[in-house]
Amino acid sequence: MLVDAAKHGDVEIPVFCYEPKLGDPVGACRMCLVEIEGIPKLQTACSTPVRDGMVVYTRTDRVKAAQEAVVEFLLVNHPLDCPVCDKGGECPLQDIAMGWGPGRSRVIDPKRHFQKPIPLSPLIKIDRERCILCYRCVRFSQEVAEDEQLQLLERGASTFVGTFNDRPYIAPFHGNIIELCPVGALTSEAYRFRARPWDIEDAGSVCTLCPSQCNVILTVRDERIERVLARDHPEVDDGWLCDKGRFGYQMAESEQRITRPLVRHGGELRPASWDEALEAAAAGLRQAGERAAAIVGGQSSNEEGYLAQRILRHALGSAHVDSGAGSAMDRGLAIPLARPGLSAAVSDLDAAESILVIGTDPLHSMPILDLRIRKAMRRHGTRLAVATERPTALDGGAEETARYAPGFTGGFVTALAGAVGAEGYERAPGEPGADAERIAGVLKPGSTVIVWAGEAHSALVHCASKLDAKLLEVPDGANARGLREVGCIPDAGPGLSEAPMGRNAAEIRDGLADGSLEAAFLVNADPVRDFPGGPEWSEALGKAKFVLAVSMFEDASTKHADVVFPAEFYAEKEGTVTHPDGRLQRLRPGVPRPEDVRPIWQVLVELSALLGGETGIDSPPEALAAIASEVPFYAGITHEEIGGRGVRWQDRDAASSFPSGDGAGARDEVPVQAAEPAVRSAPEPAGNVAEGEDSGGVVRLGTYRDLWASEVADRSPALRFLAPRQTLELAPVDADGLGLAQGDEVDVRSNGTSLRARVIIRERVRPGSGFLIEGTAEANANALRAGELVDVTKAGGEA
Repeated sequence: MLVDAAKHGDVEIPVFCYEPKLGDPVGACRMCLVEIEGIPKLQTACSTPVRDGMVVYTRTDRVKAAQEAVVEFLLVNHPLDCPVCDKGGECPLQDIAMGWGPGRSRVIDPKRHFQKPIPLSPLIKIDRERCILCYRCVRFSQEVAEDEQLQLLERGASTFVGTFNDRPYIAPFHGNIIELCPVGALTSEAYRFRARPWDIEDAGSVCTLCPSQCNVILTVRDERIERVLARDHPEVDDGWLCDKGRFGYQMAESEQRITRPLVRHGGELRPASWDEALEAAAAGLRQAGERAAAIVGGQSSNEEGYLAQRILRHALGSAHVDSGAGSAMDRGLAIPLARPGLSAAVSDLDAAESILVIGTDPLHSMPILDLRIRKAMRRHGTRLAVATERPTALDGGAEETARYAPGFTGGFVTALAGAVGAEGYERAPGEPGADAERIAGVLKPGSTVIVWAGEAHSALVHCASKLDAKLLEVPDGANARGLREVGCIPDAGPGLSEAPMGRNAAEIRDGLADGSLEAAFLVNADPVRDFPGGPEWSEALGKAKFVLAVSMFEDASTKHADVVFPAEFYAEKEGTVTHPDGRLQRLRPGVPRPEDVRPIWQVLVELSALLGGETGIDSPPEALAAIASEVPFYAGITHEEIGGRGVRWQDRDAASSFPSGDGAGARDEVPVQAAEPAVRSAPEPAGNVAEGEDSGGVVRLGTYRDLWASEVADRSPALRFLAPRQTLELAPVDADGLGLAQGDEVDVRSNGTSLRARVIIRERVRPGSGFLIEGTAEANANALRAGELVDVTKAGGEA
């Protein structure tokens, strides 16, 4: 478009409504009018494509008069409240009024008035008097996030932005409209009246609150984060942020945050000096020796993960290191699934003719990926297929969807391998085969990206190879891929090199419980809340002889700790993380660490030295150099090369050093016949229940991680209202058979464990299945085993 082409000639054309991220231009504000030779009327530069030989004038008298008229009309009703407006000092309307406006006002009539400001949502205030009707926020809601909640109401001079029946605008991405607004009409409730542009500094970093790893700008005043903005990166986040990343910074200022080392004395955790805490930690781990184990959480940096596994393997002689929540991905699968030729970049979604989402709902697990897939469908006509246990937010735009029973992802993947004709796989009979055939019919050979999550299966490799497709994993943790590649898995060292077989997370839990393991080292991990079998984890940690934790808060796991090191927030860290598509990105400290918090990489270096494992590492660049020396496909990488935009290791020459594993050609261990129960017929619904009686029945339990079921929402005041209560999602046929209605309280029981939940009836839930939320602060679904049959009764009833 002309407005973009002009930038290459250092010519600025003013705009209000134009924003390339929103899609096709609408020419709503008319601010970008220009004069084109051969066309009698002025044209909008935002919606006029460039043509060879075109001659355009941007500052003729006609153009100036039109631009001044547009600015004058915009200011007719716009309040002159710049001194008290949050947008003052960084407002495009101020800049354009100064640069392209008439410089005077002829208006003497009263301005239009609205009630101001009013809450558009609990996080956003709207001042309708300031709105210039640029449509940006409405277009984002309808065309990008596709929640379709915002709309323009009334007509003419009375038009305003709002929602149907003034309902609160609550959606996972709605904070983006604050940044999109070119005036002060939409402001952040958390940032209102906190700072002026001349009071603040900006610092760039990477958000590690989920696997999206969005690039962010931290607005800092007086060494405190006051807001988080998007730092556009087309290869990672497309310039968008979810509300978790935008408002989750508040957890860093929580009063409950641990800011000093804690050591257990007399049965209580009490503040201690770093020397005392390090000595106590070293003594506890030294005593356990090879009977120690480590769990490295997904928010850890590559450097932290590398140093933690080095302490276990080199200083303690233990092979028990894991960074996964469930059964670990072994080396034989990790290598073929991460092969450079099979690894998709995020931007590959834009060019794909078909996308398969299997085993995950990106809206909850990797939110920005949800927007990217919607963009591919909307702009490029990409065909989408979705195969999951639970309904997803993408189902409405998918050409084909398949629902399989909880716990049978492997069976479905095996059936799909047969449906696409992968060598060594048979076409599955019956309903499983029919579902797999429907999904396979959408996939375009040579132009497909498979977005997958959950337990790994080599059938994925064979599907991708047969289709000449690429794979993009949605991992459990923000930096799960990086931690895997620096050695935080049980049977592989840095660079996925061969290593003695250790125990995975579930086996570590069992070892602590039965006494075969004595010490647990938890690095940014809360397995009691986040891992399957939460109560079992709590019992196992309680039985451990020694527990060392690195944590920001006293949580369900640290209450069992003997020593606690205070953890850094991502905005305080210096280091690197690896995006799920293989892009290494830099974490840069934007604010100082509070009180006595120290860099964790430095703490781990000192702990290693106390245990006799000198590292020779004195700085984050040296830690990265140590990683690069042991990870062949990271060889030679530096902070300078990573820079502010990151670098995919698959695009570097060192990628040729990626190991070739024996598992690359192995067949999936899940037999084709296992696909049968994946879509088995639903259990018979419970019979009719007499009035006044309690109903009971059995469903197969599935669990999922809600976007807001996390410590981020619990510890951030702005997000606390989004933290979910436990719910049980049921199909209508099952709810009818169980005598349940929407909103009923039920008890979900299995093997002596019971959870209280509220019923939600969803049309697209597979009959015979029920879904609970993992990670909730109360009634956490990880107390039950996903895939098992559970009893459901009305609250207070008998199973």
